Amino acid sequence: MKFVIAPDSYKGCLRSIEICEYLATGIRQVIPDAEIEKLPLADGGEGTVEAIVFSTGGEFRKLKVQGPLEGQVEAVYGIAGNSGVAVMEMAAASGIELLSREQLNPLKTTTYGTGELLREIIKNGAREIIIGIGGSATVDGGSGMAQALGYRFLDKNGIELKIPLGGGDLHRIAAIDAGNVLPELRECRIRIASDVTNPLTGPNGAAPVFGPQKGATAAMVAELDENLDHYAAEIIAAGFAKDCEQPGDGAAGGLGFGLRALGGAQPVSGAELIMEIAGLKSKLIGADVLITGEGCTDFQTAHGKLCAVVAQAAADAKVPAVLVSGALTGDLRGLSDLFTAMFSTAVRPCSLKDAIAQTPVNLVRLGRNIAGLMHLGSC
Repeated sequence: MKFVIAPDSYKGCLRSIEICEYLATGIRQVIPDAEIEKLPLADGGEGTVEAIVFSTGGEFRKLKVQGPLEGQVEAVYGIAGNSGVAVMEMAAASGIELLSREQLNPLKTTTYGTGELLREIIKNGAREIIIGIGGSATVDGGSGMAQALGYRFLDKNGIELKIPLGGGDLHRIAAIDAGNVLPELRECRIRIASDVTNPLTGPNGAAPVFGPQKGATAAMVAELDENLDHYAAEIIAAGFAKDCEQPGDGAAGGLGFGLRALGGAQPVSGAELIMEIAGLKSKLIGADVLITGEGCTDFQTAHGKLCAVVAQAAADAKVPAVLVSGALTGDLRGLSDLFTAMFSTAVRPCSLKDAIAQTPVNLVRLGRNIAGLMHLGSC
């Protein structure tokens, strides 16, 4: 029998490659000679680089860049083995997990390190680049990223503003100089892997929706939204963009807008892009079942999240899809047409800490049970 295991990561618990391994272990306990395709996936957030490198037989590379605040971090990026496409995550340089809760301050955090990572990838020869922009600690509109690529932001007196800018500095921008931008940038095809559809500003914009989880108080949210509005107006006035209301402009604290306007990047569905690069459709040929999963499944899963996209690909290939998630919550009737069965890893009421600790053994158990049902059905 052929099993295709293609999950997202369980955020805060397990990486997608680990989930593949535990489920495969359980399957082999029942069907030792099963053909198992392990295809770790992601949707543009944390784990994107790892998913693409593992699924394509690519390679990891490391680079020291500035973190969200002062100090350097070692950021990992990847080169896809089947295409040579470079893939990076903004979270590796400017992510919220790089800071403690006490350090979070979107008035000061910057995407400068993300720009440094992008610049070095380009300098090393890459011309096709995927940027996953989930998990940011920033609300700077991508201004720090732009500075690392050579953009200069000037105040009303024509004096260059400090490097790097944070979200609290954007109101001081009065002009933008693109004379020193990395020349190779215009040769690149950059795709933004994200499923966030928020605009840059307004009630559904970057600051009100995502600012609080990055440490913004109510007063800071209002300040950041005004700053982003001013920043966008300056970019539009300079002719780099026509608006700031495109779906995804508000992703990663406005980095989506900055990449689109100042980097020429194109936003795409992270789930669909990574599924395509990983070659899921070809792996489904001859498969008896697909197993996918995520940390928590609720009604939102049906609206374009990775597990739903994967399940639709399986349905198109006439392969039944099984969902294995850390938790199943709320009204899941919208998923009944996508999944033949849905399982939670939890087996009894317990704390989140205990549930996370028990996930590996529970995944093995579920792999064994799914294989047992498949084996029974083939008898």
